[in-house]
Amino acid sequence: MTARSTAVEQIAFRYRVVDSATGVTRDTAKRVAAQLGVDETQAIHLALRSLAVKLLPQYEPDEGPITAAQIRQIKKRVPRGRVRSVRYSLFAHEPA
Repeated sequence: MTARSTAVEQIAFRYRVVDSATGVTRDTAKRVAAQLGVDETQAIHLALRSLAVKLLPQYEPDEGPITAAQIRQIKKRVPRGRVRSVRYSLFAHEPA
């Protein structure tokens, strides 16, 4: 294995000339970093991590909807007495 094959991939990062909805100036990045007590690179990593947690699923996809047989099994295990319902989904189903 060469040093090149073990290196982490890098990208070019360019600050914007003015702050906007799609980017920040270096001055703003420095101010954010100072406020957080980290360097600029770490501030960028923190911002990207925050977006990743907000936008990307934080779990592995499951096998999809449960079957009618699985629903019957769940209903059999629900204690009798009070009226209860079985929730079919924790997440809204949206067409792909």
